Amino acid sequence: MRILAAEDNPVFQAMLKSLLKKWDYEVTIAHDGGEAWAHLQSADAPRLAILDWMMPVLDGVEVCRRVRAAAREPYIYILLLTARTQAEDLVEGMEAGADDYLTKPFNAHELRARLRAGRRIVELQEELLLAREALREQATHDGLTGVRNRAAILDLLEEETSRSGRERQPLAVLMVDLDHFKQINDTFGHQTGDTVLLETARRMKAMLRSYDAVGRYGGEEFLVIVPGCSPSATASQAERLRLAIGTEPFRLPGATASITCSIGFAWTDEVVPGTAGRLIHDADVALYSAKALGRNCVQSSAAYPASVC
Repeated sequence: MRILAAEDNPVFQAMLKSLLKKWDYEVTIAHDGGEAWAHLQSADAPRLAILDWMMPVLDGVEVCRRVRAAAREPYIYILLLTARTQAEDLVEGMEAGADDYLTKPFNAHELRARLRAGRRIVELQEELLLAREALREQATHDGLTGVRNRAAILDLLEEETSRSGRERQPLAVLMVDLDHFKQINDTFGHQTGDTVLLETARRMKAMLRSYDAVGRYGGEEFLVIVPGCSPSATASQAERLRLAIGTEPFRLPGATASITCSIGFAWTDEVVPGTAGRLIHDADVALYSAKALGRNCVQSSAAYPASVC
């Protein structure tokens, strides 16, 4: 694990560096408080830090205050080294954000034990962050396909309408529905149907731009958000999705199947309150129109007539 040792005394610097390397830490040395603060606010900051109280530029207590005020994640565990032994001084250091302290001259075994405790805390916090991220993923993503679930994609659409309105950019949504999906379930079983949905989501994600988004709207229906495109560019994007799904047969257990989709889209360059609901409604109407025309095609809302069938 990486550790920062901030100490302006060359003797203590050498001692700390030797001990920490012996204990298998990857050591970064800071020669003053300003250098320590620069390391601790970097994107890849060490998770453990030993700060001397008295240093040029910034003292260890001020560095603690700045780290805690930044409230960054992941957490940085700070051990303060000090020659001060007065209770009020130690209280000041802890209130500034230090997790522990050690008085100089320190005992090497005690330092190692304190660092081991800090390392356990850092590792536990990392596990908690991973668990929180996993819960967030479960709450916002479809468990089968891995794309956003209905609630998350609708929330994102509201965010995109707000952004598009502020920036006066166009916005489009696509409703994508697999054709005759019930026949897949009835013929091959629901597990195979799940395989088809998973592969559909994979093909769609591969065709989208980094700032587009797709979510499972329900059953075999997907909602795609396409910001910043003209009506013709939106139609082209919808057609690319249709071909990505329908051109190459799906490999199913013991068989292959040609599966197509129908797509309806709605586009606007006048984003106002209520736009999200209107776009979904218009795209849904266009999707039904695509199905009425024989499926396996793209239809736009009536406001911007365009079709690819």
